[in-house]
Amino acid sequence: MQDDKASGKSITPRITRREFVSAAAAAASLTIVPSSVFGAPGKQAPSDKLNIACIGVGGRGYANIMNVKGENIVAFCDVDDKRAADTYKKFPKVKKYYDFRKLLDKERKNVDAVVISTTDHVHIPASVMALKRGIHVYCEKPLGQNIGEVREATKIAKRYGLATQMGNGAHSGYNYRSVVKMIKSGVIGDVKEAHCWCDESWPSKNRPKDTPPIPKTLKWDLWLGPAPYRPYHRCYLPLAWRGWWDFGNGRIGDMGCHMIDLPFSALDLKYPLTVESKRSTPIYKESAPRWLISKWTFGKRGDLPPVELTWYDGNQRPPLQKQHKMPNWPEATIFVGSKGMMIADYGRFKLFPEKDFAGFKRAHVTNVMSHHAEWIKACKTGSPTGTDFAYAGPLTETILLGAVACRVGEKLQWDAKNLKATNCPEADQFIQRENRKGWEL
Repeated sequence: MQDDKASGKSITPRITRREFVSAAAAAASLTIVPSSVFGAPGKQAPSDKLNIACIGVGGRGYANIMNVKGENIVAFCDVDDKRAADTYKKFPKVKKYYDFRKLLDKERKNVDAVVISTTDHVHIPASVMALKRGIHVYCEKPLGQNIGEVREATKIAKRYGLATQMGNGAHSGYNYRSVVKMIKSGVIGDVKEAHCWCDESWPSKNRPKDTPPIPKTLKWDLWLGPAPYRPYHRCYLPLAWRGWWDFGNGRIGDMGCHMIDLPFSALDLKYPLTVESKRSTPIYKESAPRWLISKWTFGKRGDLPPVELTWYDGNQRPPLQKQHKMPNWPEATIFVGSKGMMIADYGRFKLFPEKDFAGFKRAHVTNVMSHHAEWIKACKTGSPTGTDFAYAGPLTETILLGAVACRVGEKLQWDAKNLKATNCPEADQFIQRENRKGWEL
């Protein structure tokens, strides 16, 4: 019997389908096999496909499903029949569940990999349960709702050695990879300052006092999952939950893993030393501010100098964007180097001062594939992914720490090893929380 360290339960060893798929892929790389064995040219043989379950199948979940539909989709899970209706209509034969815990228990022998596209507060419970059952995980951004659970999932992913990927897809794109290469090669010199922004925000508010009836199409208690219980209200669904601390982390939690990912990768960042935040007023206890500015400091990394990284949302911008007449992009990152500056978003970049970089050609990158394809390849062959949990964990922790600083209203001295703000014990309540009974990791 093999011991499951995380749960204390015993697991009977078995040759799973996912182990067979991985072994077959490894053997194929060493053996010349007629194409007829694997199916027609340009098509996968059924034996080479992953069995994928999808948790959260409406909205972003539908888009993720369409990106993995070349594999075998074997099970769906969603708590909202109305939001999932289009997906169910397109895939009428796929098994349906309301509770992902039941799906992962009943289908564990038949599922190789899972795509998780739920609300943020369900990401980690679903990811951890899948990993403990030997199932590869693709999880939407941000990795989790609080820092403590993100750290735990990162440890569990390392322990089980499965293929993981966080869903910040621009990371795999040509522009992001090219910008990272240019920054690392010193095009603008040593970078000691970076600024990221997203103009939008989620509106601040107090919890509503009225309690309308729960729609018949919604399993409200399952939607809440690990979060503290509260009565249903239409103000939370389908998207505004991102503005409530119990479920999300405002716009920084929504978009930070996209925009901050770029300097995080280009500057080899990991855990910050300090973080501080400025926020709009009035301050609401349960919801994110109308606008937020968070600033982190990072120490030296090898030969790389210390860096200050700043986030802006709610139509706040770094002053240097206007001062240097940079493009008015609604979401972007600015790198400030000793030889110049660069502004970049998902698909563009520009160098400043423009006269100093006239005729400059972008760095070329090779072997570019989609974010989902990279993960699928990793599931089958053990190849690396760009935003596995080892990378996505520290990135998400850093972003969520900006939200913690916002909530306590103090500059935090951060002890990453022990997950402590050493100068602010009141931050503990926001760094980690106890899940509802039945939803423990």
